[in-house]
Amino acid sequence: MEKKILTLLFTLVFAFSLSMPLFAQEGTKKEEAKETPAQEKAEKAEKGQKAAKQARWEGIVTRSNKDKSTLTVRQRSTGAEKTVQYDSSTKWTSQEHHSKKVNDIDASQVKDGDRVICIGTYDKDGVLHATLISKRLTN
Repeated sequence: MEKKILTLLFTLVFAFSLSMPLFAQEGTKKEEAKETPAQEKAEKAEKGQKAAKQARWEGIVTRSNKDKSTLTVRQRSTGAEKTVQYDSSTKWTSQEHHSKKVNDIDASQVKDGDRVICIGTYDKDGVLHATLISKRLTN
């Protein structure tokens, strides 16, 4: 009988000692949750600003205007068109489908009918100011 009681007591002490770190961790998580709402809001605001700043438009060049430094790009899936404006700071690249090799090009190498991916920011008029225009090459 004494062995059973001692075994039970030892088992309870052992189980309690193993569960103490779990309770300690839960306490710190609760404290962190109390401290982080403002931090989380700030992080979400930063992420929202980054998402709002970075835009992407992909499609086929339907019209290009070298004088105004613009491309009109039609999205393949919806047929919607956007005006993409570029300047001297816009980086131009070309890349084959599923290739890791990226080549630098210039604006003169992008023609009507080419498939492009444009990365940049939208202005209030809905014009995408491109920081990167990637001409996609077919195999």
